[in-house]
Amino acid sequence: MSAKVPFESREKIPFKTETRQILNILIHSLYSEREVFIRELISNASDALTRMQFELLTNRDVLDADAEAGIWVSGDPQAKTLTIRDNGIGMDAQEMAENLGTIAHSGARAFIEAAAEQPGAISDIIGQFGVGFYSAFMAAESIEVVSRSYHPGGTAARWVAQDEETFSIQPAEKADRGTIIVIHLKEDAQEFAQEDRLREIIRKHSDFIPHPIFLGSSTEPVNQQSAIWRKQPSTLKNEDYTNFYRQFTLDHQEPLLKLHLTVDAPVQMYALLYVPQSPERSIFSPRKDEGVKLYARKVLIQEYSKDLLPAYLRFVDGVVDSEDLPLNVARESVQSNRVMAQLKRVITNKLVDALNTLGKEQPEKYAQFWKVYSRYIKEGIATDPEALVPLTPLLRFQTAKNPTGWTSLEEYTSASPSHQDKIYYLLGDNERLLASSPHLEGFKAQGTDVLLMADPLDSFVLLKLEQFDGKQLVNAAQADAPVQTVDQPEPEPETSLGEEQRSQMLERIRSVLGDRIADVRATDRLVESPARLVDADGAMKPEIQRVYRLLNQEMDAPKKVLEVNLRHPLIQRLALTAAENTVTPLVIEQLYENALLLEGSVTDPAKMIARIQDLMTAALENSHDQ
Repeated sequence: MSAKVPFESREKIPFKTETRQILNILIHSLYSEREVFIRELISNASDALTRMQFELLTNRDVLDADAEAGIWVSGDPQAKTLTIRDNGIGMDAQEMAENLGTIAHSGARAFIEAAAEQPGAISDIIGQFGVGFYSAFMAAESIEVVSRSYHPGGTAARWVAQDEETFSIQPAEKADRGTIIVIHLKEDAQEFAQEDRLREIIRKHSDFIPHPIFLGSSTEPVNQQSAIWRKQPSTLKNEDYTNFYRQFTLDHQEPLLKLHLTVDAPVQMYALLYVPQSPERSIFSPRKDEGVKLYARKVLIQEYSKDLLPAYLRFVDGVVDSEDLPLNVARESVQSNRVMAQLKRVITNKLVDALNTLGKEQPEKYAQFWKVYSRYIKEGIATDPEALVPLTPLLRFQTAKNPTGWTSLEEYTSASPSHQDKIYYLLGDNERLLASSPHLEGFKAQGTDVLLMADPLDSFVLLKLEQFDGKQLVNAAQADAPVQTVDQPEPEPETSLGEEQRSQMLERIRSVLGDRIADVRATDRLVESPARLVDADGAMKPEIQRVYRLLNQEMDAPKKVLEVNLRHPLIQRLALTAAENTVTPLVIEQLYENALLLEGSVTDPAKMIARIQDLMTAALENSHDQ
């Protein structure tokens, strides 16, 4: 508690030790955004006006009871001064000494420690510990404050600080209520006496202060005062939202999604959030970083708040404003602030709900969103344990039955037969190759749909997403795929293979390919293709293999098993061809390379082309002999 100061003039009153340390930090620190001191002083003036309004609710016996509330800002380049005036509640000499001459010990100490830990972020921690007024010393050679209290019988006083060591308090002449702050600017701070620069700062930081701010000799407020996000949605039209978005972002395109929130519990807040058509900012965009604008009682306290949304929603643009936030919250960590944590939870849930609704009610528009922002949603599932459940319904995939559209997991399960207890998917590097993969043939024959996953991030999603709606996700290339049930013509007796021919055929393939494969075996799960490659039993899951590759991690690629369709004409003809025929090993090699090609794994295209040319030559020679 500071000592009581009598009204009489006092010269060179020493600042408290902690206050001197703070002033020394502010005066001599390196800073990049010292314009925030204007925000702090205007916020203080706004608070004084608000306090006066509350007083007038129960007490009309005050000085200037009928005065219109206002804040006046003016710069004088010739005198090198900046003046900020309000007709708020005002102060007497004792209050000036208490409010301007000292800072609560705990707040001062905390600021000093924070400044030591974050020497390059002074402008971000100003205001956090009750030192907002002192931020003016970043730009001031000296500061003069003249104030008169709202009490009718009160007198005015002048507070002056020439340096960080002492201040003085003297009687002053002031007929009306309120406070005047005159800042004598440093040589390198002359920009703050320029009216254009002041207008820019006010509109950036204090545009929605609830009291009018007048600049220079203008009689029209320079700030908007009325914040669109604080209005009731029922009073606004779509064009109001669009106009604000275009003014806010300088983006001429319509946003994909708009979300206007007015929430009373568990935390009081207003928010107006947008999803742009593209996360890429144009060169004209005023947005220089990720994060939404954070306001406390319509005062901008953080231009790019990254604590209000999870990283996977960093593409969202807009405004969040709360009455429950102190002006210092933007500089605190989200973990240590209950209100910020509540805000984050509410906003995140509302945004995810809005995206879900968009997907169900406007699937074409959601498809636009998914094409642009799918990587963010998948990133959230892969990296945030809490995001798996809420984000999974947002996923969309192409499928074997719908290779050009987008299907949700809910749509997939709803369209599946009641007896199907699994969700099948297929991984690959190319959508076109996936759609024609031999792994799909058994599923297509039975009419079972399969999710096609060609996005590299799908592998990371699958490491987290093991089931949906009680149904396990299963890799179609590994699964006991349903045996095809369509009627197939019985093979002609002369082309059917006996048990010995089957064994000889498999052994012949095995001897040609050698240790490039783990094994060769027959399969009845292929319909149109002669062969396919699958992982051996006990091998590392394909999605894990892909993750290793994508992360450039060392990994011994497991050898594949070549499964052969003994009903296919090519395999049957090959089985009937003499083992010593020189074309036989070429066909087997090409059979294997074709399977690799469909897996997207061909490593030596030149060698494959040479082999194809040899096969073409042999085919022409055979044709000539006939």
